[in-house]
Amino acid sequence: MNTDVDALTAIALGLAAIATVAVGAYGGRLSRTTSDFLVASRSVGPRWNAAAVSGEYLSAASFLGVAGLVAKYGADALWYPIGFTAGYLGLLLFVAAPLRRSGAYTVPDFAEFRLNSRAARLTSMTVVVVVCVLYLIPQLQGAGLTLNILLGAPVWVGAVAVGTIVIVNVVGGGMRSITFVQAFQYWLKLTAIAVPALVLLGVFLTDRAALGDPVPPRVDQATTVNVTTPVTMTVPEVDGLLITGTLDGADVDAAPFPSIGTHEVGAGSVIRLEAGAATPVVDGAPTTGEGWIASGGGLGGRQPLFEVLSLIIATFLGTMGLPHVLVRFYTNPDGRSSRRTALAVIALLSLFYLFPTVLGVLARLYVPQLLITGTSDAAVLLLPAAAVGGLAGQILAALVAAGAIAAFLATSSGLLVSVAGALSTDVLRGRVRDFRIAALIGGVIPIGLSLAASSLELSRTVGLVFAVAASTLCPLLVLGIWWRGLTAPGAVAGLIVGGVSSGAATSLAIAGVVSNDVLGGWPAEIIGYPAAVTVPLAFATMIGVSLATRRRVPDDLARTFARMHVPERLGMGIERLPSE
Repeated sequence: MNTDVDALTAIALGLAAIATVAVGAYGGRLSRTTSDFLVASRSVGPRWNAAAVSGEYLSAASFLGVAGLVAKYGADALWYPIGFTAGYLGLLLFVAAPLRRSGAYTVPDFAEFRLNSRAARLTSMTVVVVVCVLYLIPQLQGAGLTLNILLGAPVWVGAVAVGTIVIVNVVGGGMRSITFVQAFQYWLKLTAIAVPALVLLGVFLTDRAALGDPVPPRVDQATTVNVTTPVTMTVPEVDGLLITGTLDGADVDAAPFPSIGTHEVGAGSVIRLEAGAATPVVDGAPTTGEGWIASGGGLGGRQPLFEVLSLIIATFLGTMGLPHVLVRFYTNPDGRSSRRTALAVIALLSLFYLFPTVLGVLARLYVPQLLITGTSDAAVLLLPAAAVGGLAGQILAALVAAGAIAAFLATSSGLLVSVAGALSTDVLRGRVRDFRIAALIGGVIPIGLSLAASSLELSRTVGLVFAVAASTLCPLLVLGIWWRGLTAPGAVAGLIVGGVSSGAATSLAIAGVVSNDVLGGWPAEIIGYPAAVTVPLAFATMIGVSLATRRRVPDDLARTFARMHVPERLGMGIERLPSE
């Protein structure tokens, strides 16, 4: 990459980071009380809060990962943006208003309010911390990937830089500060992805040669691809391909691929593609245009229907269990404004996800070499230079870089607020000083984990975290709000069973110790896409244990349900003190 590109990108990244800190500092001036730090004194209106929710929700998985998965897997990958958005419909219908009327400050606070159980509170607090830490890992990894691709910086630099900025903002102003930051960052991210997408779409529509390109995807000029990790790839055509390194266990030097089909390529290998050569794709991804457009191919595994079904369950239900999303609804003045916030979020997300989808389609045409190694998360970052080039391409690339760093900062900020809120109120004494200590601890640990964990596609990793949320906090909230029979033992049992099963699968997948090649068949599929098994298991456990302990239903259940479900205009849903 030339010096001019590096300079423009560095300036864009620096401006995005400075703007984030400046907006956070402005909001931090207004933070004084514990309520300011935890829920912004419940004074955030629907429009402002919707932008803030969207800002923190549109993470690295949305900004970079969705386009990469669409480029790689085609039609089936569209379930990611659909699920990420549709999850708010369930939140709107079943959770937003009753949760706000409960008067809780955090999800653990809601658990104790609903079940009158300290054990339920501590168990849900543990789940909140685990979900947030797991979700922070791909954000920090995405930051490292972005700075590595754009500036050539070591991967750890991006993770440490983003982590540090987030800790400073959260420690300085808590929820009130982060509300300003996240609302600003939604519009920055929308601009940063919409402008390049529209420009590149215009280039594509005027490039009649591109419209006639054959499938599978082909490179339009001689390209060299460095393979940094071992990969299994499918080769649709052998003409124009040479490899130096390790091929199917043997050392080769500038050798052609021996045949069409699946081959193992070792780390450190170099593949050269002549102009017009068909691009190999990572094993499991479609090699033809027809296969890419058609649905039913799955997401790279051996059980495509199960993968898609599990993904739908995780994304549709996982949103209702994401702590950093739920905590934003505590900041609304009342239940009605919470519903309006959820409805506005659906509109904002629907608008945003149009553009990563477009970029994913264009990436298969303009940067097909990314399909070889599976590093398709870089597609959004590399597309402007590949499709436009020149100064215009550099400017678009810099704009994309600013949006990417905003994605990491916004989501990481919301997650850290959730961790700090849970730890400060349930482990420490709940003071402003305790919130700041918890934020510092909760921010440092994920930085180390992100550097130690292996890196999956960003949307894949986030999809796994959604599965954990759908298997734990989602059943707690849905049953706690709508079923009078839920008991504390049932809730605790369901949280443990759902958390252990989904958490174990997610940890194994993120750690990279499980694959189809190691286990094969259904065990690998369930570990990679656990929600279809773990979510029903969690619901069944909560219901079954609650029925067996029905005498443990809280005595004041009628009053609790009235607070959650009777509209504010009738005198219910009023504020509740943390100690009540």
